[in-house]
Amino acid sequence: MPLDEGVWLLRGYARAQAPLLESAIAAVLEAAPLRQMQTPGGGTMSVAMSNCGEVGWVSDRRGYRYSALDPLSGRAWPAMPATLRELACAAAMRGGFVGFDPDACLINRYLPAARMSLHQDRDERDFTQPIVSVSLGLPAIFLLGGFTRRERAQRLCLEHGDVLVWGGPARLRFHGVLPLVAAHSSHAGAARTNLTFRKAR
Repeated sequence: MPLDEGVWLLRGYARAQAPLLESAIAAVLEAAPLRQMQTPGGGTMSVAMSNCGEVGWVSDRRGYRYSALDPLSGRAWPAMPATLRELACAAAMRGGFVGFDPDACLINRYLPAARMSLHQDRDERDFTQPIVSVSLGLPAIFLLGGFTRRERAQRLCLEHGDVLVWGGPARLRFHGVLPLVAAHSSHAGAARTNLTFRKAR
């Protein structure tokens, strides 16, 4: 359903495919393990991350950016599995974004208390391309803000299999995730996995 201009919440869209998605994610993480990246200010992110695709999003003391190489291994990031790419393209099309072809998939693993502060996705070259976010595992409260940090954010409970798509006039809206609440899911134990698909280059 459309939440706002350029924002679509597809409830349960990925639920049936979740076992295939999780298997593909596990294969990616064998080649590029999760890690907690450093922020430019010297802190450590509470969310563990990895990537697949032509480029991956990275953060360290030098700043935020996309890199074709995994800084841990010095090798190229694993290729994006077809199951992930096809889901992202189909979800984007459901939101009215035809022709979306992501070259980056950021894999975030949230354990209890992990969070993501409000931010904009501004490291991509083409802001006409949407963002597709897939939630697996524990539910989380997603914050969908406005175009400044001071605007009040809408709170969305994203559950296992939900897909959120935003782009067009909503592409640069601030967004984040409140601290994950400890619980147990029959789908993914005590964690939440989020896939964020972008066209970075």
